[in-house]
Amino acid sequence: MLGPSYNHTAENPATFFLVGIPGLQSSHLWLAVTLSAMYTIALLGNTLIVTVICMDSTLQEPMYCFLCILAAVDIVMASSVAPKMVSIFCTGDGSISFNGCFTQMYFVHAATAVETGLLLAMAFDRYVAICKPLHYKRILTPKVMLVMSMTIASRAVMFMSPLSWMLSHLPFCGSNVVPHSYCEHMAVAKLACADAMPSSLYSLIASSIIVGSDVAFIAASYIMILRTVFNLSSKNAQRKALSTCGSHVAVMALYYLPGMASIYVAWLGQDMVPLHTQVLLADLYLIIPPTLNPIIYGLRTKHIRERIQSLLIYCLFDQFTQGI
Repeated sequence: MLGPSYNHTAENPATFFLVGIPGLQSSHLWLAVTLSAMYTIALLGNTLIVTVICMDSTLQEPMYCFLCILAAVDIVMASSVAPKMVSIFCTGDGSISFNGCFTQMYFVHAATAVETGLLLAMAFDRYVAICKPLHYKRILTPKVMLVMSMTIASRAVMFMSPLSWMLSHLPFCGSNVVPHSYCEHMAVAKLACADAMPSSLYSLIASSIIVGSDVAFIAASYIMILRTVFNLSSKNAQRKALSTCGSHVAVMALYYLPGMASIYVAWLGQDMVPLHTQVLLADLYLIIPPTLNPIIYGLRTKHIRERIQSLLIYCLFDQFTQGI
């Protein structure tokens, strides 16, 4: 299934060179400024959410715990690619070691697999909270949450480890120039001197299974949530439930739409979609959700918004008193 074994030790390049965004080199400086701003927002916003949830004992409900893990995963996902992208766009230094390239690839794929699992867990949390409120604490116990979290992490490792292994064990005896701004799987696979179809096919099938099953369960959860919400007699309760679910749906749309578009364009639309558009789509897929998730949750979730405001006021007051 995986094809013949290769002795690639002497053939592989010590370094790959990332181009950035082919065809948009003249815009790299503006892209660097934009990306730096987005990465800063992602880093500060997600760190703030993790800090607030960990420090506040009143925010230890399952929804906030899943949100805390999501924020941590967003930091890992953005940090796997953004610093190197900024370096490429600012200085043109696109060199990355062979091992560093596949390490980056592994963290990107694993983080995205964990993120989609967390979005499913959060949809299930909202289903239980709205459709079975009297059984919420009995169903989502700390033990159940731990099992869910471990299952999500194990699934990511189980699906994504073979992908990096299959590709890293191919010979790379030709060009070492990657026409991308990070070590994206398909872009690196095209440089292999042997048939990379098994790893590429595995990537497509694994991604489709993970995302397809998660989206199906998420959709089922929200269909049942909407049925319950519209049967509520109180209009205020309806608005509150729809507001909470609306922010979750917005986060999921930001994650799944560009993600699936990026995967299938790389497979099916290579000749129809310009390369720079494909690369931009893949980049935004990894940067936009970590940037907007803390903004959406911070603005839409009342408890988190209040805790963040209290923390910022406390920090500013503390700095002011120390200055006096």
